[in-house]
Parts: sequence; structure tokens; C-alpha cells
Amino acid sequence: MPSISTVVFDIGNVLIRWDPRFLYRELIDDEARMERFLAEVCTPAWNLEQDRGRDWAEAVAELVARHPGDADLIRAFDERWSEMVPGPIEGSVAILEELSAAGVPLYAITNFSAAKWAETRARFSFLDLFGEIVVSAHERVLKPDPTIYRLLFDRRGIDPRTAVFVDDSAANVAGAEAVGMTAIRFTDPADLRMRLRDLGLPLAG
Repeated sequence: MPSISTVVFDIGNVLIRWDPRFLYRELIDDEARMERFLAEVCTPAWNLEQDRGRDWAEAVAELVARHPGDADLIRAFDERWSEMVPGPIEGSVAILEELSAAGVPLYAITNFSAAKWAETRARFSFLDLFGEIVVSAHERVLKPDPTIYRLLFDRRGIDPRTAVFVDDSAANVAGAEAVGMTAIRFTDPADLRMRLRDLGLPLAG
């Protein structure tokens, strides 16, 4: 097998923290009610359609029509989205910066809406370290569809056998493995550092 020479990152909950609970704990003072709202109204499946490319105004209008009593809470998901992203995962960013300084080719594949990606890209300068970032909303295809991984391979001439993919989602890790990549499910920066070092990548212990 060829050695691992390229690292491909997911963004959300690998390099930056994202969780709607950071916002909705401020808006809904009962934890059980908040969890019901996120499970039954602003659901992960609803949010994923924005990552697939659906416009936020359309998404919000459709959901408000179905749940008019929750209109303000629904609009907050769009209008106060930045409050769901409190900051970077510092240990992961340190790994990214160390790999970049060592000259390791770095890329990213992320499920992200177009509008929120533009906001995030402007907010976090370390995203400039990537040679290319494949964003689901721009491509109209989501991980773990094999198409999104192959877009990166084709654009950058990457042999998947030489690349390791890092993601917090088990499904996305399995998707990367299915197209021939080594893959790591992210849990925390210390574990990631150890596992990348074990693959021969130039990281301090």
C-alpha cells in the first residue's frame, strides 16, 4: 500500500465547534422542551437540506408555515446561526497548522450551507491553509455520497490510497473508506494526533 501523504479534514466538530444547543439553551429555558424542538421542528434532516443547497429563506418559510407557533425560534436558526459556532477546536487547529508547516497537502470536504460557509470562511483564517475545500452546498451533493469524495480526487489528482480522511460522523468515515481512503473518526485532538502520527505523518508527540 502507498504511504499516507495527504490529510483531508471535515470542518464542523473537527476544527470548529457547532451545536444548535449553544443557541437554543439561551432561547428555551427547559432542556426537555429544547430537545423536542430540535428533534421535531428544526431537525437535523431539515438542516441538512440547506447543506445540500436549499436557500435559507425558503427553508425557514416552509418550516414556519408548518409550525407558526415556533416562528421566532425557527428564524433564530438562520438569523443567529453564528451563536451555534462558539469557536475553534484549538487542539485540532494546532494539528492542522503543524501539518501545514511541514508541507503536508491539506484539503477539506464539508457538509455546509453556502451562506453559512461564507460567514465561517471569513471568521476563521486557518481555513486558508487548505489547498481546496469541497463544500456540499456548492456541489449539491452531501457526504457520504461517494461523488463528493471523488470530486476532490479528480480536481487535485489525489490517489485515495495516499490520503487519510478525518470526520466526526461514522457514516462519513465509512463513505471515505468505501472510496479507498484511510479514515479516522474524530473524537478529540489528542487521539487524532496519535493516530495521524501512527500513519507516519510529521506531528510532535
